Amino acid sequence: MTKALDGVRILDFTHVQSGPTCTQLLAWFGADVIKVERPGVGDITRGQLQDIPKVDSLYFTMLNHNKRSITLDTKNPKGKEVLERMIKSCDVLVENFGPGVLDRMGFTWEKIQSLNPRMIVASIKGFGPGPYEDCKVYENVAQCTGGAASTTGFREGPPLVTGAQIGDSGTGLHLALGIVTALYQRTMTGKGQLVTCAMQDGVLNLCRVKLRDQQRLAHGPLKEYSQFGQNIPFGKAVPRAGNDSGGGQPGWILKCKGWETDPDAYIYFITQAPVWEKICDLIGKSEWKTDPEYATPPARLPKLKAIFDTIEQWTITKTKFEVMKLANERDIPCGPILSMAELAEDQSLRATGTVVEVDHPTRGKYLSVGNPIKLSASPAEVTRSPLLGEHTDEILGQVLGYTADEVAAIKAAGATTPPAKKAAAE
Repeated sequence: MTKALDGVRILDFTHVQSGPTCTQLLAWFGADVIKVERPGVGDITRGQLQDIPKVDSLYFTMLNHNKRSITLDTKNPKGKEVLERMIKSCDVLVENFGPGVLDRMGFTWEKIQSLNPRMIVASIKGFGPGPYEDCKVYENVAQCTGGAASTTGFREGPPLVTGAQIGDSGTGLHLALGIVTALYQRTMTGKGQLVTCAMQDGVLNLCRVKLRDQQRLAHGPLKEYSQFGQNIPFGKAVPRAGNDSGGGQPGWILKCKGWETDPDAYIYFITQAPVWEKICDLIGKSEWKTDPEYATPPARLPKLKAIFDTIEQWTITKTKFEVMKLANERDIPCGPILSMAELAEDQSLRATGTVVEVDHPTRGKYLSVGNPIKLSASPAEVTRSPLLGEHTDEILGQVLGYTADEVAAIKAAGATTPPAKKAAAE
């Protein structure tokens, strides 16, 4: 079966998380992703957070499935020649270097265009043009500068970052969409273009409801925020709202049976207006259905904390899965807090390929996240990440068309191995 991106070749100059997230997604869709790595070193995450000595870390393996690896010293003259040939034979170059690195390597946009006018160059940077564009950015920096941290946490506490990698992986997903869009446009124009995603921009895009609330705040208090019901005044900016829902339906995280010893024995419970009467019956508060103090959403808003405290007296008598079952039978929206351990063991996620087991030659079997986007005509197959430089000969010969003698000359010139002094020191 053909894949959606069969025939598309990606020159992958990415490292760590944001860029590899993007190129891995493209690889899952069938693109031939060639990861270019420094000889002897490779992507820095190969050695970060290692749980098994001298084995590629899970950090690396879980971000580089379905790719091929070539080692190339781009400062070596022969290495530069190889890179030029790669640019000519690929459709997309993806990079998440620091600002200006690609230019300093001698591969400006103009240079790349002269080699391959159809080439799409896709870049992830920390910030877009402006006062911070030359600054380095990592995951938590992106969350802080993109508005997520200021609106995450409890009102009386400090800003918090989220466990979801919305800065790195989130921006990688944005860039992947930009790339396939540029590929589509190229089918009509025949020309490549620059695609850029800034991590700050990506985080802000995911925080759009908070920007919505910032504008609403100018016209009065945000009544769906629980602090409204507690008569706590709002400031000039959108506050941290604890577990308040980001939409118009009030929600909160409530304790369930076993919470004293299980840190994940909780459920998110939403008091959706259309099922309010069912909620009242479920928790044994039928009188609330007709009580004017509780019967309408406006009447309930000032009492949200007390309402959720009452609902919690019911949820605390049942496990989170029992609450989920009883609530969903009545179309009451809720969701148990699932731990990473529970998700890893969830057989339904295995069945859909959302969680996959991968076999690696040095690590053995491990779990990873599979493709979250399902195409009916192009199901994703997750294959292991490459060993460092595993496909160097294959790429030089089969992809770039070098003869056996030419490959030998490239290797003899040191273009695919660590510089001699560094290799000796190591």
